[in-house]
Amino acid sequence: MEKEDLKFLNKGEEEEMELHAYHLCRWRLALVILGVVCTGGFLLLLLCWMPEWCVKSTCSRTTARDAEVVLLRSTDEFRRWFMARVRVILAPGSNPFHSLDIQTTSPSSPSSPSCPLSSSASSTLSNGHTSHLSDDSPAQELFRRYVDYQPTQIRYFTFHSAKYYWKDDVQNFEVLTGLEDLQISCSTLHSEHTAGLTRNEQEYRRLFFGVNEIAVKVPSVFKLLIKEVLNPFYIFQLFSVILWSADEYYYYAVAIVFMSVISIATSLYTIKKQYIMLHDMVATHSIVRVSVCRANNEIDEILSTDLVPGDVMVIPSNGTIMPCDAVLVSGTCIVNESMLTGESVPVTKTNLPNPVPGERRDEDDSTYNAEEHKRHTLFCGTNVIQTRFYTGELVKAVVVRTGFSTAKGQLVRSILYPKPTDFKLYRDAYLFLLCLVAVAGIGFIYSIILSIMNKVPAKIIIIESLDIITITVPPALPAALTAGIVYAQRRLKNIGIFCISPQRINICGQINLVCFDKTGTLTEDGLDMWGVQRAENGCFHLPEQKAYSQNLVKSQFVACMAPCHTLTKIEGQLSGDPLDLKMFEATDWILEEATEEETSLHDRIMPTVVKPPKRLLPPEPALSPEQDMELCELSSAYEIGIVRQFPFSSGLQRMCVVARLLGEKRMDAYMKGAPEVVASLCKKETVPENFAEVLEGYTKMGFRVISLAHRRLESKLNWHKVQNISRDHIETNMEFLGLIVMQNKLKAETPGVLQELRRANIRTVMVTGDNMLTAISVARDCGMIPPQDTVIIADAFSPHDGQAAKITWRYADKSCETSRLEEVNISLEDVCHVDEPKRQELYHFAMNGKSFAVIEEHFPDMLQKLVLHGTVFARMAPDQKTQLIETLQGVDYFVGMCGDGANDCGALKRAHAGISLSELEASVASPFTSRTPNISCVPSLIREGRAALITSFCVFKFMALYSIIQYISVTLLYSILSNLGDFQFLFIDIAIILLVVFTMSLNPARKELVSRRPPTGLISGPLLFSVLTQILICLGFQTITFLWVQKQPWYTVWTPLSDACNMSSHINVPDHNDTEVDEHNIQNYENTSLFYVSSFQYLIVAIVFSKGKPFRQPSYKNWPFVASVLCLYFFLLFIMFHPVESIDEFLEIVCVPFKWRVKLFLIILVNAGVSVVVETFILDIVLWKLVFSRDKQSSFGVPPAAPTPQRAIDLQTYKCQSWLCCSHQMPKARYMHLAKELSVDPDWPPKPTTTTEAKPCQKTAPSIKF
Repeated sequence: MEKEDLKFLNKGEEEEMELHAYHLCRWRLALVILGVVCTGGFLLLLLCWMPEWCVKSTCSRTTARDAEVVLLRSTDEFRRWFMARVRVILAPGSNPFHSLDIQTTSPSSPSSPSCPLSSSASSTLSNGHTSHLSDDSPAQELFRRYVDYQPTQIRYFTFHSAKYYWKDDVQNFEVLTGLEDLQISCSTLHSEHTAGLTRNEQEYRRLFFGVNEIAVKVPSVFKLLIKEVLNPFYIFQLFSVILWSADEYYYYAVAIVFMSVISIATSLYTIKKQYIMLHDMVATHSIVRVSVCRANNEIDEILSTDLVPGDVMVIPSNGTIMPCDAVLVSGTCIVNESMLTGESVPVTKTNLPNPVPGERRDEDDSTYNAEEHKRHTLFCGTNVIQTRFYTGELVKAVVVRTGFSTAKGQLVRSILYPKPTDFKLYRDAYLFLLCLVAVAGIGFIYSIILSIMNKVPAKIIIIESLDIITITVPPALPAALTAGIVYAQRRLKNIGIFCISPQRINICGQINLVCFDKTGTLTEDGLDMWGVQRAENGCFHLPEQKAYSQNLVKSQFVACMAPCHTLTKIEGQLSGDPLDLKMFEATDWILEEATEEETSLHDRIMPTVVKPPKRLLPPEPALSPEQDMELCELSSAYEIGIVRQFPFSSGLQRMCVVARLLGEKRMDAYMKGAPEVVASLCKKETVPENFAEVLEGYTKMGFRVISLAHRRLESKLNWHKVQNISRDHIETNMEFLGLIVMQNKLKAETPGVLQELRRANIRTVMVTGDNMLTAISVARDCGMIPPQDTVIIADAFSPHDGQAAKITWRYADKSCETSRLEEVNISLEDVCHVDEPKRQELYHFAMNGKSFAVIEEHFPDMLQKLVLHGTVFARMAPDQKTQLIETLQGVDYFVGMCGDGANDCGALKRAHAGISLSELEASVASPFTSRTPNISCVPSLIREGRAALITSFCVFKFMALYSIIQYISVTLLYSILSNLGDFQFLFIDIAIILLVVFTMSLNPARKELVSRRPPTGLISGPLLFSVLTQILICLGFQTITFLWVQKQPWYTVWTPLSDACNMSSHINVPDHNDTEVDEHNIQNYENTSLFYVSSFQYLIVAIVFSKGKPFRQPSYKNWPFVASVLCLYFFLLFIMFHPVESIDEFLEIVCVPFKWRVKLFLIILVNAGVSVVVETFILDIVLWKLVFSRDKQSSFGVPPAAPTPQRAIDLQTYKCQSWLCCSHQMPKARYMHLAKELSVDPDWPPKPTTTTEAKPCQKTAPSIKF
């Protein structure tokens, strides 16, 4: 197929994939089957591991339309391959949204342009249940009803629980989402989709959309076992066990089998448990009975699994758990969305606006979108607590998405099919193993040649040659590496951090940037009322602490605070948004909700009433008797009834209510929201002149400020008209009432933790949905931005009126603009010399979500530069938080994310280490969950991650040296046609290696978080130097031992009658050795000498590699390891200097002269001394520190988020390190590369009062204009 025929799925989306079409080729399949038979099934294993090889070897290329099998390849950095089988179903038509009466009768005729199968559809994923769609029974039933229609062939394939359907017009596969595919307006949804579907239409649509179910099938233990056992490591272990059994080396084979069984059983238990947890999480709404409206005005009760997009669902008055995503078209619902937002705060959902045809405007009648209209959308899995409805009417919602297309379905998909986390350690581990395989290959060839030259029997040649491979690539390596992670997971559990993805613990050791949510994470969850500042006649009053004083109770300010909210009573308790709750409680008023009977007195809904308690009402003046009765009744009945609510919209940044004071004919509109927004909707003369200064003063002190406004509505607006009026008609010409000042206190632990992270050169970033200036103030208060540093705000604007997109730059602190500007100019416009470090810790960027979206779209290159110093990202939507994480990862940061709710869910999943401070069900998606509801868990996790990572390096190095030491011993012995004995192997492999490797991993993390980071992979200078030098040392001393023993005056070729110890042979060796022939030539002086030396070498490298500082506590505090090593040292010295006949027999070692034992002891001492000196002095003092100094962010001009105590770097040290580290060479990390470029850019950072415009051609750099 030609290159231009390459298809792409989900173009431009996160899950973009290449599509390659194939059809089955029978002769290729026959050849593969023959190959499988000839290779004893090994080829089948290979094809199982490599799906692209499987498809390419059994199929041939074809067009996408005729594909029987599709090969998918992700376009991300991982470039993973997937295989999917194309299936065909028959349907009476090709468009799920058309009535069968207007469907085409020919399968080849083009579909309607509005059909999602024939026009560009949204790439949101649909559900994927092939078992339901491939079942022909519903289609056959439809065919019987519509016998005149010619069946249409629908081609599709399922991938990651999403179904992709073939579309003729675009000649590609695309996914069906739901009702949103039609791109319908709100008015169209009301006029054309609220009548309901007939049963035939429902069945017809179910052919395409499948069963409404998020099916998390828990695999059987057998399936999980097969998948786990087919892991390449376990296959290699199986090969090793078979080989050892053939060589009668049963003991270690049994030990490896035992370890493998435990490892597999643990893995199966963990995976099964996670599947069950996820299954239980989604099972709560899987099958419930729901009522739907039919096209003939009937109410039909069906199972929720039968729902399809377009069904009109009746929401029961006592509430329900939503089985799908649906948009409210009548009535109001109180919903708990903790599953999605992480906050158990009831949210009021109102019906979707339906603009009156005569007053309809384009902005009023926008295209329905679940995200934009989330205030009107009931999401799958959320709990509808109660409903409010008109008398005689039902609360109805139109189903828009079902199954895996729903919000909860997409969350479950992201958990079921996570994006792999790229970590250099694991890539390097495979490279390292390949190097060991290459070494094994050399030994394999060497042993074969040597054995043939000495005419060794073929069976022994095969076994001993293959044994070299099992020696060099240790089968116990996976278990050894897992041990360190398991210990780290246990330590994390002890400090209240739970992990569902243990492999991520190692990655935590590399984190050099942490993003924090603000509210509930850095600050306390709730807001406290600080005070109010009223405004009258265009002037501010002095701030007041209490809003419930008698002189304010009947003021418009309090009259606005009392009804302007979405609070409701649930089981007698006031419930709703915490901010609304605090604001209402500050008034000390009472909220009453009318009963259903009282509701019927009105022709519309809104029965809620708020009123002050009698004690707050001012005392009544003494009046004449005829006046007294009337006024007492009025004063005692001071109540405000809420007529209509316009809920808070994050896009509009405000909410509004229409209310009426009891006894008044005219209604009032009350509004609250972001101060700038509210002020812009008020009459200019009512807004104080110093409004901006007062507001800025509060926000800089970290307060959250809300403005209030009021408007007296026209008398012609009656109850009925208010229910249908647009909010734009209400929210205009308001009167400014003043400010409510809320305080969001920092958590006590926040400043200390951030200071600890700064000292460790770990950048900290704030990602919040709060106000920009408030976020900057909190960042300064908690120390994320030091007091002396400048904050540059980037305001980006989309293209409009023919003008290009642009960014304007301004300082957050105007009062210090002049002095700060000079400071920035002096320090940042200097030319960066190689021999002089440049201070760059003086500025931070801040931007809001809108600016972030514009910069991402129009200034992609600029975004990467901004995130290098971006510290505050305010008003960020959940998906923007995820995009920020990906941008930071795109410049090679290792990113941690700490949040307190599932609104951070995407970011928590995408980060290298996501830490949720919430234990709600949505945190299932977060790799780590902390029981401690503050950020103190972050440094703890990084410390444990670093300790686990260093432990992995130590274990890997030790296992590599163990393999090489044993490989050297066996290779040397092969040269004299000898080998290590079975029990020598057993003693080394179990008594030494397994005991040491499982105890050396127990070193706990160091309590201090140091400023250096561990290396990212095994293929790094210090680690390679460490391994290679220790290999050469061990090789040297074993070779010396092997050659020196042959030069001893007492040396002869050993026989059972040898008398090297000057003792009679019958004392040293049992009598039966005279007749018994040693086929393998195990007992000899070379074997015994190498056994002693190599046994000590294992312990030497174990001690040398078991380092404590700077990331782990010293090894002497790891008492199991110390006890194990001391016991082994004592035992080896004992059997070396005081031979015990039974032990010598068991280990098949022979007696050697005492003088030779002393010489062996000296060889071991010198070996230990050389190993320690090379590892601790040469590596740690010379190479290790220099490599770490290169890893420091400041070495390449990337500052920590704030100055560190070591801010003044010694110039001479810097020059020396720069020379030794080859500073002329560009750094590997992209953020370092960018920082190095920006450090010599005279136009960076952009100066305030400048504007950066996007050029039409993206290839050219943006221009900066004054």
